[in-house]
Amino acid sequence: MVGVSDGPGPTQPWAVDSTQVGRPLLSIALASMVEDVHAHSGAVYLLRPDEPVLEMAVMAGMPRAFAAPWERVGLSAPIPVADAVRDRRLVWVGGEEQMARCYPRISVVLPYPFALAALPVATAGTVYGAVFVTWPGVHPPELSDRERDILTAACERLALRLERAAVENRPVGPEVDLLATPLSGVSDTLGSVEAARMVSRLPYGLVSLDLHGRIVFVNAAAADLLGRPAGELLGILPWVSVPWLNDPMYEDRYRAALISQQVTSFVALRPPGEWLSFRMYPSTTGLSVRISRARAVAEMAREAPRTGPGPSRLVTITQVLSLAAALTEAVGVQDVVQLVWDEVVPSVGCQALVILASQAGRLHVLGHRGYADPYVVERFDGLPLSERTPGTQALNSGVPAFFDSREQMARLYPNRPPDGFGSWAYLPLIASGRPVGTCVLAYTDPHVFPADERAVLTSLGGLIAQALERAQLYDAKHRLAQGLQESLLPHTLAVLPGIEAAARYLPATQGMEIGGDFYDLVPARPLAAAVIGDVQGHNVTAAALMGQIRTGVRAYTTVGQAPQDVMSSTNRLLIDLGADLFASCLYLRLDPAQGQAVMARAGHPPPLLRRPDGQVRVLDLAGGPLLGIDASATYPTTEVSLAPGSVLALYTDGLVESPDVDIEDSLVDLGALLAEVGDQPLEDLADELVRHSAAARERVDDVAVLLLRAGEIR
Repeated sequence: MVGVSDGPGPTQPWAVDSTQVGRPLLSIALASMVEDVHAHSGAVYLLRPDEPVLEMAVMAGMPRAFAAPWERVGLSAPIPVADAVRDRRLVWVGGEEQMARCYPRISVVLPYPFALAALPVATAGTVYGAVFVTWPGVHPPELSDRERDILTAACERLALRLERAAVENRPVGPEVDLLATPLSGVSDTLGSVEAARMVSRLPYGLVSLDLHGRIVFVNAAAADLLGRPAGELLGILPWVSVPWLNDPMYEDRYRAALISQQVTSFVALRPPGEWLSFRMYPSTTGLSVRISRARAVAEMAREAPRTGPGPSRLVTITQVLSLAAALTEAVGVQDVVQLVWDEVVPSVGCQALVILASQAGRLHVLGHRGYADPYVVERFDGLPLSERTPGTQALNSGVPAFFDSREQMARLYPNRPPDGFGSWAYLPLIASGRPVGTCVLAYTDPHVFPADERAVLTSLGGLIAQALERAQLYDAKHRLAQGLQESLLPHTLAVLPGIEAAARYLPATQGMEIGGDFYDLVPARPLAAAVIGDVQGHNVTAAALMGQIRTGVRAYTTVGQAPQDVMSSTNRLLIDLGADLFASCLYLRLDPAQGQAVMARAGHPPPLLRRPDGQVRVLDLAGGPLLGIDASATYPTTEVSLAPGSVLALYTDGLVESPDVDIEDSLVDLGALLAEVGDQPLEDLADELVRHSAAARERVDDVAVLLLRAGEIR
């Protein structure tokens, strides 16, 4: 069935309900696309009608298990088909390096040389889904105009057919995957028989695998080398039928050959001590494998294969690797919650998520998604860990719990209030040998959890736990850093007669969002002092040193030192502290009654002065070196007139220094803005200067701004 989703804007997407099967429209369209551009695999996704998820409807050219982590893709996921739909454009990935750079999560799961194009299937105002096709690794790094035109036209035709199907109320959904194109070569039975006789006479082993990896032909030499009768090998995966081939590395070579369409090889140890060489020759219909004895294997630098049982399902490996790659991008706790929602929920098919943690003997909700009524989740916040609930049991015991239905949940936990869902998975999050939380996945309908799915979910829980532990540590450090920063900067500026002041501080968005920029306004009646500076670095050390410098400046000002002496004393203080860090600084002694300021500068960006008539100039101040370099340095002063209504703009380099903009151009732009909007209230002016600064928006460095407006003394 075709329905309309509630997306905003003129490109409101339509969605195709993939629960119903129609005629093989998608398969025919996909097969034609793959053939016309000489690709070797591809897939069609349809947009779900009830959620922002793309669901794979048909795949061609390779086993569906290869794309298991992306069977269901959230529209916000950083995946080519999702990008194609969101941006309504063709997405091209020209090879292994570009994949690793642009889509590292896919590269972790499929680290093989291949090229990929993803396109939206859409009409002018309606999105139905997306298509991707892949080429072998030998494809040129750029998509040709011919290929681009063919794919674009094919997707437009498919969109029109889906539109027609929607109007005619004809369901379009999942179809039979297309795994191979027809074979050509041997044209009759006699030729086939003679070919089989020829292969049987060859002295080395030959095996043919279909695209699923199953053995469809094996000659006598291969059966002898593998140590199994041919009848026990046919129709079975070699890493299942031959125990000593049950190693993920060998299965990975098979995947590499199919996806890259390049010859791959490996050597394996047949117990007790015979090494065999396997060489795989891929095509769009399967693989031919040549097996021979490896005579020079002793010279090869490789580790012996692991012993013991390996994973039996490819989906287990790929699901875990995909989420592992995604979780490396999580920084804080809320990042983890959002990534689990974006990555896990679409792949496992649940409809809601809660992540719980323990704190001070109680259960706390770190984050949740998918619940229409937040109170349903929040009522569990603060429950004692001693109370018997599914969440506390999983957290305390470290054992996952799966509930297939409401009846099963009610039988085991009769006092648990309903939450509107029909089945649940409670995954304990164990990191560093201790429980750090519980991940709850909720399903709208009853859901049976088979053993293999439980194993996958439990593995995912381990990865989520490690990311959550890192995120909690980061959040704790971030709170500490922010608290330190707030304690070292003035909470309010002193009120001075004849001087109006406003200030802004923005930490850099890289690192711990803490740095060494500082400012202050110091009353020293009948005069006053202002200071702004920047300690090298963006860490706790820089922030702590900044606090010491600010305290020193206040002390030297209070005892009545002249501006040049304040700078010299602060310079010696920084050297005596032995921090091996430098600082820039600009210090002003203000005399509102006389309408003047005396300034001393230590390697700091020059201030801007806006006169009452709106003219702005950059003040050319005398100055000395950065603080902390030379104990004998001197800092000459410059006297500047401040008529009533004048505005002094003091700032750190984070306001004007940007990697892509020349600093002189930044100063010109800042001066023009100050001239244009300098008459407005000072608090609004400070916001304007920060808002319109390209460097401040990028926040590569800290930003501090201190504005001073001279007034009348009454």
